[in-house]
Amino acid sequence: MAAAGRVARVVLDSPLPQLDHLFDYSIPEELAADAQPGVRVRVPLRSAGRVADGYLVEVGEPDDGYDGTLSPLEAVVSPAQVLTPGVWRLARRLADRSAGTASDILRLAVPGRMVRVEKAWLAARAAAADADSSGVLPPDTPSQGRKTPEPSAAVVAVRGYGERVLEDAVARDERIALRAIPRLVPLPDGTWVGEWAVTLAALAADCWRGGRTAIVAVPDHRDLEQLAAALAVTAPAHAVVRADAGQANPDRYRGFLEALSGPRIVIGNRSVVYAPAERLGLIAVWEDSDPLHAEPLSPYVHTRDAALVRQELEGCALVLSGNIRSVEAQRLVELGWLRDIAPERIQTPKVVLTANQQAPEPMARAARIPSTAWRAAREALNGESGRPRGPVLVQVGRPGYAPVIACANCGQAARCMNCKGALHQTRAGSPPSCTVCGRLATDWQCEHCEHRRFRLVTVGSGRTAEELGRAFPGTRVILADGDHPVQRVGSAPALVVATRGAEPIAEGGYQAVLLLDGERMLARESLHVAEDCLRWWQSAAGLAAPGAPTVLVGVGGPLARDFATGRLVEFAHEELVDRRELRFPPAVRLASVTGSEATVTEVLDAVDRSLLIDVLGPAPVEAEGPSARAARSGPDLVRAVLRFEYAHGADVAASVRAAVVKNATRRRRAPAGRPGYRPAPTLRVRFDDPEIL
Repeated sequence: MAAAGRVARVVLDSPLPQLDHLFDYSIPEELAADAQPGVRVRVPLRSAGRVADGYLVEVGEPDDGYDGTLSPLEAVVSPAQVLTPGVWRLARRLADRSAGTASDILRLAVPGRMVRVEKAWLAARAAAADADSSGVLPPDTPSQGRKTPEPSAAVVAVRGYGERVLEDAVARDERIALRAIPRLVPLPDGTWVGEWAVTLAALAADCWRGGRTAIVAVPDHRDLEQLAAALAVTAPAHAVVRADAGQANPDRYRGFLEALSGPRIVIGNRSVVYAPAERLGLIAVWEDSDPLHAEPLSPYVHTRDAALVRQELEGCALVLSGNIRSVEAQRLVELGWLRDIAPERIQTPKVVLTANQQAPEPMARAARIPSTAWRAAREALNGESGRPRGPVLVQVGRPGYAPVIACANCGQAARCMNCKGALHQTRAGSPPSCTVCGRLATDWQCEHCEHRRFRLVTVGSGRTAEELGRAFPGTRVILADGDHPVQRVGSAPALVVATRGAEPIAEGGYQAVLLLDGERMLARESLHVAEDCLRWWQSAAGLAAPGAPTVLVGVGGPLARDFATGRLVEFAHEELVDRRELRFPPAVRLASVTGSEATVTEVLDAVDRSLLIDVLGPAPVEAEGPSARAARSGPDLVRAVLRFEYAHGADVAASVRAAVVKNATRRRRAPAGRPGYRPAPTLRVRFDDPEIL
């Protein structure tokens, strides 16, 4: 029998857009005790006797106009209430904003269930509840009724921004665009981290000591290690919860459940912004301009956008910070949505701009190092000109040995004779191989002139390390890239060759920083290329020791001058002005619609053109990703781009979503003789697509 008058409203764990709403089910009496909001449930579907997984969102009364019989819940999977009301509201709002489904957001927000971990957590909570009722609380047992623990003895205060300026702003739940201090600092245990990590750790710890939860999102594991190190001396270990994709599934689920147990400091990568939070007090996002914050899974919500929406829903403090000011954050500052807070004393690295002058040493010329950079590296390695001896960082643009090779005769890019993929050379003396199929090109000949010799076009980190070893004989060379991860190096003299974003931290800082391949980095076709380069250069310059030179090789013009003079906010403002004139994001919003021409046309027809600034396309587009081969066998793909003002975003998203649902519900018959046939996806919608322009 069903519990009288009580209805369970359930969201299904399904990517189908036509199922993206709440379904009503009756609650059997035997499940009434466990059928609480937030639990995992199984429910029947009225088709072929199927059973679906989902979350019980709310328990309420049946609709007045419905007089039928509701299907009962099939089962309550677990009494753990893993979906909090705040996370559900966030998922619903973000899905509506991006024409996606709430279940796609919930897959990012709620980790997969680990039965043993969950049972241990439930048992600990039950024991804590029993002990609470008896007045004897066992140590180290999570309980929402417990008083917030005392702070650790080692408290790191926010430095460089004035007396409690930041702490008070966070306590007042302000929205802040924070200018970071570009330097390394030692922690009490001797570990060196960026000043930004100490600042955010102190804000998070102060928030937690006030009995509220703090969430801090960073782009990658290197930033996460720095933040964790700073928190280790700022807050007790039990107060910090780590949630990132690099964890094993049990550890990730254990951390998720711990975040449900009371106020915590939750740190992690982009999906941490969806973490459950009791009394949320702070959301901080470090390097919001980093592409790693762009979610690659549907509905493709950027970490910054998720943080902005969650702050609006929950009224907590928000901090956006980075080595540079993102153009998106600058727009919000100029609108008055974010408060700009800068250090009391603006610090800029010592940047030297240099053209590609010829170095006096032949080996240095081979290593692409001009005379100014060569001299700075020599002085740092040898301790000349009053500088202490120490390591030198050399930032390069590409990993590998020779990422691109070409015909030595005609100069055309070398292509694989098997699949036409680009060829590269992995190490000195090795035959070229294909970057796509991996086949060795031992019998290669140019398809244009039939020449059989090739030349190196671009030099990667491996080749640069080899050439620098010859230019500075007797010096230790350390290679740091995706294939050779290095987190930290000591203070002894060494040449550290690192790809952008993979630079290790040197104890005490680098005595010189050389930034190579700037022209090649800027040659990439992207709306964000200047912003990305400025962030890469500023991040590397922030690893230098106080007073150590940072030499930018081969780049001039306004961008180089902004970098050298520390005009990072001014750069963001000028970029925003240019994008307003061109009607590019973030001055306007856009949405890309990719699919067959007929399907894209249907979506465009469903949107009221008065809501749009304009429509670009449709234009042909190449299929990408795992389904590319299947898509090529189906209809040709086209893409249209809709541009619109922020004020019309909700209406545009609603119209696009209605067209998506209509397309998904259209019946597709399988061709005769092909059981189990599934056509290739013919519609993909992405709002605020960073790769469009």
